[in-house]
Amino acid sequence: MSAAQDQSTSVRASERNAEAPTDMHAPEELDTPAGADVPAHAGPTTSARGPVQLGRIPVLDVGPVVDCGRWPAKAVVGEPVPITATVFREGHDAVAATAVLVGPDGADRAWAPMELLAPGTDRYSAVLAPDAPGDWGLRVEGWSDPYGTWEHDATIKVRAGVDSALMLEEGARVLERAAAMPQRPAADVRVLADAVRALRDDSRPHEVRLAAGIAPEVHRVLSRMPLRDAVTASPTYGLRVERERALFSSWYEFFPRSEGAQWDEEAGRWRSGTFRTAARRLPEIAAMGFDVAYLTPVHPIGRVNRKGPNNTLTAGPLDPGSPYAIGAEEGGHDAIHPDLGTMEDFDAFVAEARAHGLEVALDIALQCAPDHPWVKEHPEWFTTRADGSIAYAENPPKKYQDIYPLNFDNDPQGIYDEVLRMIELWISHGVTLFRVDNPHTKPVQFWEWLIGEVNSRHPEVVFLSEAFTKPAMMHTLAKVGFQQSYTYFTWRNSAWELREYLTQLTTESAHYMRPNFWPTTHDILTPAMQYGGPAVFKLRAVLAATMTPSWGIYTGYELVEHVARPGAEEQNDNEKYQYRPRDFAAAEREGRSLAPLLRRLNQIRREHRSLQVLRGTTVHNSDDENFIAYSRRFVPAANQDGEEDLIIVVVNLDPHAARETTVHLDMPSLGMDWQDTFEVRDLLTGATWTWGAHNYVRLDPYTEPAHVLHVRRR
Repeated sequence: MSAAQDQSTSVRASERNAEAPTDMHAPEELDTPAGADVPAHAGPTTSARGPVQLGRIPVLDVGPVVDCGRWPAKAVVGEPVPITATVFREGHDAVAATAVLVGPDGADRAWAPMELLAPGTDRYSAVLAPDAPGDWGLRVEGWSDPYGTWEHDATIKVRAGVDSALMLEEGARVLERAAAMPQRPAADVRVLADAVRALRDDSRPHEVRLAAGIAPEVHRVLSRMPLRDAVTASPTYGLRVERERALFSSWYEFFPRSEGAQWDEEAGRWRSGTFRTAARRLPEIAAMGFDVAYLTPVHPIGRVNRKGPNNTLTAGPLDPGSPYAIGAEEGGHDAIHPDLGTMEDFDAFVAEARAHGLEVALDIALQCAPDHPWVKEHPEWFTTRADGSIAYAENPPKKYQDIYPLNFDNDPQGIYDEVLRMIELWISHGVTLFRVDNPHTKPVQFWEWLIGEVNSRHPEVVFLSEAFTKPAMMHTLAKVGFQQSYTYFTWRNSAWELREYLTQLTTESAHYMRPNFWPTTHDILTPAMQYGGPAVFKLRAVLAATMTPSWGIYTGYELVEHVARPGAEEQNDNEKYQYRPRDFAAAEREGRSLAPLLRRLNQIRREHRSLQVLRGTTVHNSDDENFIAYSRRFVPAANQDGEEDLIIVVVNLDPHAARETTVHLDMPSLGMDWQDTFEVRDLLTGATWTWGAHNYVRLDPYTEPAHVLHVRRR
């Protein structure tokens, strides 16, 4: 049993033995007399007067709670979780609160006293960290604080010479109650007994006796095991705790067919790369510090309506087609494209990835080419138009004639069962993460069911939602189970946009939505990335890697691939429709590669706990609107060992010019006073400075677009 469990048990035991005030009467809707000990699970109660009644001490607005408890809040193992609540009582007696984490086995696993966030708010907070995966719970217990009430009143009265002897005797009785609590350590009992004797020692002046009753050592004893009356618990709310990879990850996306692809002069055609040739890329991906190797779909590609280069409607006989047009006579979502190899080759790829510390993520696109086996075997799974044809995918004015979307309304059970079977197949071959293509075009109900089923059997599996859509859908997909989510970061470029979005993601939605930042994808190349040159690729990598715990890049990012297809926000000669082998080694030898920067960023992320959690982010001000400054702070939870870690990031968002500004830090958010100074070391360059509340910064986007500063307190 942990120390936290011992303390929590001791507190509850003490409540059962606490003396109830004699001048209070039980309201008729409560079974337990008010002022007596309420079991730790007691909370709102049903009565004839209405469906829910408040407990003796109101405990309201508990957080983190998702949609009134409809879905569990999220955390990962070791993540500090801020628990908040509004707690108050009638009159002037002191009130306090305790935060409790309930383990998957239903037992209380950790507790911490809560602190008042600001005077007059009645808003309390504490931070606790779960230490194992599973479905946990959290609750808040409000309670009347007899010692706090006595200390407040006695301090005023004794110093004013009013009822001094009476107040000192009452304090002695309160401390006697506290000393008599079961499981109170003997050393702590002695401290309280000494204080009782001092309070009753009429040979001393009243103020000296009072000082003994409110001494720091008495406070320390009671903070470890407080005396609590009228304990009232909130409901227990769900907290789903997953493995660390659900929150902290670095993704590297690539098309396996391009890795090792070669032009065959004799045959006059491209030869596809295979899983064997793609595996040769894994050591460098791992060396850059990425921990997830993400593969675009690896299944057979349809031949009917196959797209040609750059999404043209006419494909030549040797064009490979889009891997998102899934399915052909060789098989569907449960098959391997013959050009890539066999399932045995895929298994060897996964094994090689694991040997380099990489997990394999697979793209899941629930859509079919016209010649997918499902189209023939289950025509009811698709939408038939008035002319008898099957509807292909459209996002006007875009048309995807090579893709048939699924219709979940005709045979939902059949589709549900088949998709689950397919996911289970890939899990059995070592896939632990799934990037889901366009989940917002499928029923949310389906995803809640599928992810629930998969995670009940394989809690280690992580789902990433690729839903660039309206906020309500993006947020609900996160609530129903997706562990990670793509975001609007790709299109947020100005300082004010980034400040607003970062604040939202790290506060409002942080308890259910885990953002994954991507500067580009195989589908997206924004105007900023097209025209900013290497500088914008550098600064966007710094932002993505340091703003949130999860980030990713699409292969070729390190080569600053920035040429767009005319009229589109995507790569020219798009890899979705053709092979695109790259010479990464030559680019690095010639100094054209950003791989060294990516390596350093991922190394910094692994070495600094503050960059591995989502909360603890503060946006700071600067005089020049072309700058953004923010800090990432990790403070261990009350039940957690470790040291505080603090990173400050300053980025010049103008990729075309060197700029200078003054950065104004919110010192209290850093745990410092306004007049404090401290040493910072730039983790990108090694330079050190002394900083305070106001700091001059000059950044050149070509040579030094950002500071990533580690704070060393004096």
